[in-house]
Amino acid sequence: MDLSRATLANWIIRAAHDWLLPLWEEMKACLLKQPVIHADEAVIQVLKEEGKKPTSESRMWVYCSGNTGTWPVILYEYQPSRSGEHAKRFLQGFKGYLQTDGYSGYNKMPDVTRCGCWAHLRRKFQEAMPRNGDKAGSTAAIGFDYCNQLFAIEDRLKDLTPEERRAKRQELAKPVLEVYWSWLNTVNPLQGSKLGEAVTYSLNHKDALGTFLEDGRIEISNNRAENAIRPFVMGRKAWLFADTKKGASASAIVYSIVETV
Repeated sequence: MDLSRATLANWIIRAAHDWLLPLWEEMKACLLKQPVIHADEAVIQVLKEEGKKPTSESRMWVYCSGNTGTWPVILYEYQPSRSGEHAKRFLQGFKGYLQTDGYSGYNKMPDVTRCGCWAHLRRKFQEAMPRNGDKAGSTAAIGFDYCNQLFAIEDRLKDLTPEERRAKRQELAKPVLEVYWSWLNTVNPLQGSKLGEAVTYSLNHKDALGTFLEDGRIEISNNRAENAIRPFVMGRKAWLFADTKKGASASAIVYSIVETV
């Protein structure tokens, strides 16, 4: 029997919205009770969406629970834009730690504590290293090394309980962080340079980058959310776009259940 692509797609859409959506909603209620949530988003193109050109960009958002010892919950949600209002609405009622990249849209959430991502900062220092010549002596390499020191400490603490991890961070990571901020005050990068971007990112997100010292359940990076969104990004390379908004929403529901289970 030959079935058209449209028929197969409609089956998935019908199953997702009629039967799987209630499960997705229960998963969301469970997620919002977690002490730590990671968030990220990726571009998706929807061809037939009212008020938008087929070439315009929409967003697939992902939210996942942190490393708290419980079964992980990973939820995708389709939205037509990157507006922080979408995250604010999704996370309504959540009052824990929110771990993200530096996107300012996440600042719209009340009653949450922002947690920064040292992996993003480390990549910025890496991109700022000289392409030619000796990288080891460059200012960017020094910043990159401070990030590596913190990640090395975290690797040593990965098997500890949250309480033990917090105590060890105060002992081992906090001094490194204090030296880093002192060193950063001595750096005077060229305006508009890659190094300048790394320094500005650090200063703009100083409080969020230090939040991981407060609670052992917080991670040093947002890699958990980036890893959660990766299956969607890899799949997008094959199917390229969604035809309709309803299809994009159905994809979010199916991805959520597959990635969580």
